[in-house]
Amino acid sequence: MTDDHQTLALLLFSTFVAVTLGITTWVGRHRQGSAEEFYAGGRLFSPMENGFAISGDYMSAASFLGISGLIALNGYDGMLYSVGFLVAWLVVLFLVAELVRNCGRFTLADVVAARMRERPVRIAAGTSSVTVSVLYLVAQMVGAGSLVALLLGGTSEAARTWTVIGVGALMVIYVSLGGMRATTWIQIVKAVLLLGGTVALTTLVLVRFHGDVDRLLRTAAERSGHGEAFLAPGLAYGGDWVARFDFISLGLALVLGTAGLPHILSRFYTVPTARAARRSVVWSIGLIGGFYLMTIVLGFGAAALVGPDAVRASNAAGNTAVPLLALDLGGGAQSTGGTVLFAVVAAVAFATILAVVAGITLASSASVAHDLYASLRRRRSKPRSEVAVARVAAVGIGAVAIGLGLLARDLNVAFLVGLAFAVAASANLPVLLYSLFWRGFTTRGAVWAVYGGLVPSVVLVLLSPVVSGSPQSLFPDLDFQYFPLQNPGLVSIPLGFVAGWLGTVTSPEVPDEARHAETEVRSLTGAGAV
Repeated sequence: MTDDHQTLALLLFSTFVAVTLGITTWVGRHRQGSAEEFYAGGRLFSPMENGFAISGDYMSAASFLGISGLIALNGYDGMLYSVGFLVAWLVVLFLVAELVRNCGRFTLADVVAARMRERPVRIAAGTSSVTVSVLYLVAQMVGAGSLVALLLGGTSEAARTWTVIGVGALMVIYVSLGGMRATTWIQIVKAVLLLGGTVALTTLVLVRFHGDVDRLLRTAAERSGHGEAFLAPGLAYGGDWVARFDFISLGLALVLGTAGLPHILSRFYTVPTARAARRSVVWSIGLIGGFYLMTIVLGFGAAALVGPDAVRASNAAGNTAVPLLALDLGGGAQSTGGTVLFAVVAAVAFATILAVVAGITLASSASVAHDLYASLRRRRSKPRSEVAVARVAAVGIGAVAIGLGLLARDLNVAFLVGLAFAVAASANLPVLLYSLFWRGFTTRGAVWAVYGGLVPSVVLVLLSPVVSGSPQSLFPDLDFQYFPLQNPGLVSIPLGFVAGWLGTVTSPEVPDEARHAETEVRSLTGAGAV
């Protein structure tokens, strides 16, 4: 791009940041400072608004940048992410959306604590929620670094470093000043922009191939250098048994992990009733379903028009495939059309990252203030406002996410999100399902379920090729790889369920039938829900 084109791209890109900061400031001026407003936006959003906000929360940088990049590099195997993210919503709709809205108030721990001893389950669920959130944040930071470095005309380390720091600072401002109300409006704006941008790019790709999808796929296969193998399973996950098990592990994590993501669960509390929560999910399924179908077209479009070699040369993990596709569709790097389209896509992608990052930070700071602080605070110490603690927590979580984001900057964002999903499915989903559906579940079972999934999933990631033992690892010069799979879900998800069962059957505690009955009635009918 020329300097003029780069200036135009940065101008468009900066406009969105200014608009979102304006929304945050406007909402911040009208806030009342209550926990209800900070964590749940006063529960004033309609199902349609919340459906768009959920879509905005879910359609992250991993989806927009990572999935298309993986399809462009790996063909059919990259589509697993699109299918997995989509199917996961059915689990959310049928198993948790309405029940969670009825039983909880702000966080996952609220649902579990409804029928257990509060302190141990809040500490366990709070720790797990913060861990999942930080892993998810790292993926968004990496996506932001790749994107803005490309926007600035290069992939220099300094540009990516300062981008990650800038995103971290912005997310702290959004969350601290605006809380859930500002975050929700930013999600809605971002969802509209993202869907609009994706529809436009998909249409341009299809127009370029005259609506002939078969020709698009054949061109992508020819350009990939793999021929027909590009359109068949096995390019990324079919080399040996380890790769196949990794494929199953990733699929399990994607399908089961969504129902355990703290920032998705907290969205159900922003509407007034359980019926509204269910209708929100129906809205979001339509929006998310359409979006993931379009990412498949974008991925194969990038392979056909840009080529896997050019995508890999720009970013080894494929994170910049969609911006490069936009540049090509607009007429190339030296054309005004290409620059404008590239800038619009970059602004949309950056909006995606900022909005998702704000949502995750809010959910994790709520877990720290509402669950961990309330449980660990010394009884004689002077109590502080939960909202004030949440704001401080947002700063701390932002700092941790920035540090890890800088460390993981060469990994694919969709792959990093797959790890966050694996931890969520291992630690949060078992305790959530047991709490809602198992009459004999006990406090010990709840604590064991969380730690029984959380600890193995984190340890297995640390001992996997993700961290050491291969040129693509975080520490390529070290080798303490003892677990062969890149995604731990195949082992850690069953361990979470087994630990919850084992903790319950070995517990001397007699399950409280009365509290279970109360929770069951409340979850199914909404009677007594906040």
